[in-house]
Amino acid sequence: MNQDPSEPFVSPYHDPSHVDPLREVYHEAIVDNPLREELLVEGHTALLCIDIQYLDAARGHGVFRDAENSGVPLEAQEYYFDRLERLVLPNVRRLQDAFRARQLEVIHTRIQSLTRDGRDRSKGHRRLGLLAAPGSRDAEFIEMVAPDETRDEIVINKTASGVFSSTNLHYVLNNMGIESLMVVGVYTNECVETTVRDACDLGYLVTVVEDCCATVTPELHEASLATLCDRYARVARLSDVLKTIRTALPSEAAVEAADS
Repeated sequence: MNQDPSEPFVSPYHDPSHVDPLREVYHEAIVDNPLREELLVEGHTALLCIDIQYLDAARGHGVFRDAENSGVPLEAQEYYFDRLERLVLPNVRRLQDAFRARQLEVIHTRIQSLTRDGRDRSKGHRRLGLLAAPGSRDAEFIEMVAPDETRDEIVINKTASGVFSSTNLHYVLNNMGIESLMVVGVYTNECVETTVRDACDLGYLVTVVEDCCATVTPELHEASLATLCDRYARVARLSDVLKTIRTALPSEAAVEAADS
């Protein structure tokens, strides 16, 4: 599914020939729901950044510390890191800046255990050998997209794929009145997809920003988005999301420039 990056993401559900009796119902509820813009304007939308940390998003660290024995072919690693460094990390930062300029919540999740030896980890992470101990390099966020400490941004630690099933995030979002989420991060087909499905089931309106997500092959990335698109989330590109944000909620600087 090779697409022009300047064009909106297209999934099989956008194909009129695709046999799907519920296509129109889902599209109206998930994609065309007017609540999306209302929630954005009213400050009830948050940006959720998934696991962009040294454990799984940095060359020579974490699961890629021993590149040849990581379980991910070197060719796939090169694709993944090229996409991260060239596209995803700069794009996530642009989206973070857009949210911050409008005083909207930017929330970060990361894989980090409660204990140094990881005895509190999920069984899944134990089987995979995933451990990011408190204070370790692997638990640190990639600097370009790290939490802004001056804004007191929320960090949620987890040791499972889905952040909703393993943390109090839903409780926290409810306390803050958040009803809509824009989701970015890694891996598209693992922690991102699991979180998006759970968020939809919990009643959030979700947008996945396609060119702010990555996994180790384009096929896995595209297959995951094709499954989520118009069923569990609206899938969009950063350019479309930024246009929506700027139109619905101009930043103070933009308003001042327009008025001058």
